[in-house]
Amino acid sequence: MEAIERAPGGPSRSALLAGMSGSFSTEEPLVARAQAGEIEAFEELYQIHIGRVYGLCVRMCGGDRAVAEELAQEAFIRAWQKLGSFEGRSAFGTWLHRLTANVVLGHLRRQQSWFERSGQSLEELVTGPATRAGTSELALDLEKAIAGLPPRARTVFVLHDVEGFRHHEISQLADMAVGTSKAQLHRARKLLREVLT
Repeated sequence: MEAIERAPGGPSRSALLAGMSGSFSTEEPLVARAQAGEIEAFEELYQIHIGRVYGLCVRMCGGDRAVAEELAQEAFIRAWQKLGSFEGRSAFGTWLHRLTANVVLGHLRRQQSWFERSGQSLEELVTGPATRAGTSELALDLEKAIAGLPPRARTVFVLHDVEGFRHHEISQLADMAVGTSKAQLHRARKLLREVLT
């Protein structure tokens, strides 16, 4: 499993890793220039962060790469629009990551609402017939196993175990109680253990 997804036409793995380990000092001038309206500076920030943003979108969308690409682009559009609100209290990547999680969660909420109105189950659509038929048909691949998790459990698992968010942060992002976040994480881990063992 690739730890970092590469967006089509995106930077190489080594460039992504270098960007992830970048410090405040290396991004501060880029952010300041982008906040001043310099598109080239924002494009550099895009190149630094697209892989991680895209990877988060893929995981939170259950592996749907087409939707993940759209949401990653939407996240960067929102970042450009809201760049003036970035105050530098955290790293730009942290701010962008939180914004991306909000974009994906908003998409999932809208999708859930549509399915509820149409009488279909989002969980059934996302997990697919192979998951419902049994774990014997599932490939023993972590990415596929994560994609097969129920949406709320997957969201909490990705945000907590993959992206490093804390339960109180997840509760705010996903609009759920801290206890619910902990329960969903426990559920996700249990389901993954069942599928992967």
